Amino acid sequence: MGGPDERHRRPDGVDDATVEALGKLSEALECVEYARGHLYGFHRLSGTADLTLGDAVDLLRKAGHDELADRIDRELVGRNVIEGRWTFQIVEAYDDTYYSAFKDLETLARDELVEGKRHLYEAEMKEDRRTEGRPHHAARPDQGV
Repeated sequence: MGGPDERHRRPDGVDDATVEALGKLSEALECVEYARGHLYGFHRLSGTADLTLGDAVDLLRKAGHDELADRIDRELVGRNVIEGRWTFQIVEAYDDTYYSAFKDLETLARDELVEGKRHLYEAEMKEDRRTEGRPHHAARPDQGV
């Protein structure tokens, strides 16, 4: 049988407007996921910079530049990136304050409106855009090439 698998078929009685709205909600969540990835990237890069800065301080000392090394070590190594916070605290605050609420409400909306099914809008878009019977246009992985 053609078309999406049962996990990606809209339940009976669900209208186009609901599928479209949930598709937009999913799109917004994708943006939040992407932003979160950048935030984790910021966290990793900032941490790496601080550790590398420590190496630079050690090398400045080895080269005989103790006064400059001491100043950089005292004023910059281990410094907060935002007052009172290192990047792990920013990541945790984002996750606890915004990300988890967004994920929970997106899940709630799907659970209440379409039996928890994900990506219905995209699954229907795929059906509209694919060419039945053409190689690499199968509706599902189990339908072969």
